[in-house]
Amino acid sequence: MTKHRIFAMPFARVYPAYVQKAERKNRTQREVDQIICWLTGYDEAGLRQQLELKNDVETFFAQAPAFHPNADLIKGVVCGVRVEELEDPLMRKIRILDKLIDELAKGRPMEKILRQ
Repeated sequence: MTKHRIFAMPFARVYPAYVQKAERKNRTQREVDQIICWLTGYDEAGLRQQLELKNDVETFFAQAPAFHPNADLIKGVVCGVRVEELEDPLMRKIRILDKLIDELAKGRPMEKILRQ
């Protein structure tokens, strides 16, 4: 089975799309960063380093210090696909991040997005 092309895309290319989506809905880059750091375990410096290194999405998630244990609580549909039904672990992580950014753009409070 061939890898999905998103796996090889530099995370630094995907990141601005997340920020733009949030900013169009009057949310901030800081909130996007907070979500990414919460989900992956990166701190701000680690996230910046990943962006500077232009690591692909697969490497970005593989090097994540600690995927948040509450990530399993994230359910719903992204791009017509149920997040909780995805079998590929990497694609599931990508879609979980997409879902969190969607929730941010829809105006959901941060404490609910971060499942606190």
